[in-house]
Amino acid sequence: MGNGDARVRGLAARAGGWSARHRWAAVGIWVLFVVLATVLGSAAGRVDVEDSEQLKGETSTAAGIIEEAGIEEPASETVLVQAKDDGLTSTDADFRSAVSAVMTAVERTGEVTDVTSPYDSGTVSEDGRSALVQFDVRGDPRTAGERIEPVLEAVADVQKEHDSLRIEEIGGASMMKTFDDAFGDDFKKAEYSAVPVALGILLIAFGALVAALLPVALAITAIVATMGLMGLVSHLQPMSDTANSVMLLVGLAVGVDYCLFYLRREREERAAGRDARTALRIAAATSGRAIVVSGVTVCVAMAGMLFTGIAEFEAMGLASLMVVAVAMVGSVTVLPALLSLLGERVEKGRVPFLRRRTGGRNDSRFWSAVLQRVLARPVLSVAVATGALLAVAAPALGMKTENLTLDQEFGDSLPIVQTYNRVNEAFPGGSEPAEVVVKADDINAPEVKAALADFREQAVGSGASRGPVEIKLHDQQNLAFVYVPLVGGSDQDAAGASLEKLRDEVRPATLGKVDGVEAPITGQVAGNKDFNDQLVGSVVPVFAFVVVFAFLLMLLSFRSLTIAVTSIVLNLLSVGAAYGILVAVFQHGWGASLVGAEGVGAIITWLPLFLFVILFGLSMDYHVFVVSRIREARTRGLGTRDAIRHGVVTTAGVVTSAAVIMVAVFAIFGTLSMQSMKQMGVGLAAAVLIDATVIRGVLLPAVMALLGERNWYFPKWLHRLPDLTHDEAPTAATPRTRDDEPEKVPV
Repeated sequence: MGNGDARVRGLAARAGGWSARHRWAAVGIWVLFVVLATVLGSAAGRVDVEDSEQLKGETSTAAGIIEEAGIEEPASETVLVQAKDDGLTSTDADFRSAVSAVMTAVERTGEVTDVTSPYDSGTVSEDGRSALVQFDVRGDPRTAGERIEPVLEAVADVQKEHDSLRIEEIGGASMMKTFDDAFGDDFKKAEYSAVPVALGILLIAFGALVAALLPVALAITAIVATMGLMGLVSHLQPMSDTANSVMLLVGLAVGVDYCLFYLRREREERAAGRDARTALRIAAATSGRAIVVSGVTVCVAMAGMLFTGIAEFEAMGLASLMVVAVAMVGSVTVLPALLSLLGERVEKGRVPFLRRRTGGRNDSRFWSAVLQRVLARPVLSVAVATGALLAVAAPALGMKTENLTLDQEFGDSLPIVQTYNRVNEAFPGGSEPAEVVVKADDINAPEVKAALADFREQAVGSGASRGPVEIKLHDQQNLAFVYVPLVGGSDQDAAGASLEKLRDEVRPATLGKVDGVEAPITGQVAGNKDFNDQLVGSVVPVFAFVVVFAFLLMLLSFRSLTIAVTSIVLNLLSVGAAYGILVAVFQHGWGASLVGAEGVGAIITWLPLFLFVILFGLSMDYHVFVVSRIREARTRGLGTRDAIRHGVVTTAGVVTSAAVIMVAVFAIFGTLSMQSMKQMGVGLAAAVLIDATVIRGVLLPAVMALLGERNWYFPKWLHRLPDLTHDEAPTAATPRTRDDEPEKVPV
């Protein structure tokens, strides 16, 4: 083939051409950008989401009142003293002695304050077999877990002296320490192992160390730069550790994918006989263009999280958007420069026993065989693939979402979970009471005190609580904190009903009758309900935003109404199948043991919307790449079926490699002990696997084969829209085959 110097246009082609001509400048600018972003971000520091910013509604109002008053609620701890058999009760001398020993032991540590006897607070169970010693941990509640060890040891020492009793500690600080000890390293190992796993797969895919290192290097530098940018942006939109973890996952996935697409195309063109300069220019105009289209689409999908109104989601969305944008820019700028600098040296570090994967036509025998059957019977292929995906998605119709309780999240793997269950059984709602934040002009005014007393009485009388209802006054700030154990305990539905009774019946009849009194109700159950309500309310705007803008981007990028519509439908099928797998495995428990999980009866609340946004964005990677290759072949003159065959088969290797990396990285998170992380990892891995195989390998080519020339339908009334299709490969035309109509394609 000739290496004629054909003219190529478009942003990606121009960026790649400039970088190839100014190699050291492009590399230098990228390194400078990463360093500056890191240094400036570190200097600025990261501002994290405050409790008052997390949600709208009563939970946010209560947090705002507490922050405005300058009150920092301490981490509360509870020690359960419980008889192991029916013979001992709280009135017996041995029981009282144990309670006294617990109080003395924890006070001696010097780490606690406000130690309260169960005989004073009334925290003795109805059967008299259980009692709660309550106290607060001194210092910053956010770091209380780091200081709770002496207290836990003191309680353990008391347990050794009382064999007939069960003496166990639970609370915010002890749970924080337990989880950090049990799962902190778990998370770190998962994040750290993602890079070696990706590198290993790339080594197999490319067969050369240098070629495998390039995608990983691009992804890591994009992640590092984004971490710095997060520090700067956090002063406008607060960030979080969760946003940082999601950013790392997304950054590694798209960073590796984009570089993989570019590098594979450049190697393929060189293997086809083109010189290095022409091969790089073609890669910039084709894969570079696909990267830009895909990157913008993923950014739009991530921006959908900004419509939730939930600060944690907004932080995740913005962080993911930034890392995708940075990886996209790096792929079309510094990557061409590095490829130009390396030249043939990109093949250095050959791995023994792996065949040279320069690609030539880069055809895949497996996908060639699959496509031969798919294109021979497209109607059957569409029917079977669609039917299979709908069957897999069917369980999603019965999806139940809720915030997982401690025992659902961790099972019985931790002793503290058993303590949590015992406390909830003896004192329903005691471990997660509702908290009423009462603000008044004068908290000690007679009418306010009377209303507080009425609230306490009616909270129990209404059946919302069995008591005891505790009131803590902050005279200086004119605030009162009312703690109400909810009937239902760890049963989310029952506890939610108790909360509604407090909010809708008890509060209006008591505190609501006093002028100037605010009394928002917060706490774990209230926070879950407010979060669920807000999330449900944001589903429609988020779905609409992502789908509409993705449709418009595909329409403008491919100048085809049909391609835009089929892209959306296929992506929705992929997401639906992922939902179905989640519900089947984690809600119903079907095959849960195969992934080391268990059926917990529900999907964690935040996951469906999170998965939709992430998957809709990431699945566009493969879709844009494959359809771009099909359209490229079509505009060179190939018939539609030959273009489909060419596009799918020649991209099969890179799509498979990219999918394997994504599935492997996401599957790592599916191995974590937390059920919510398992759900996220399995959901993402399953969706990517389905997307790269059934969707792109079977359903997409079958649908396009059925549509024929209608794939390129673009109504005349849409011709005024911007034309973003000009970044095509500068290759010679290929004669049209006879399997298509001889109609000119409007591009």
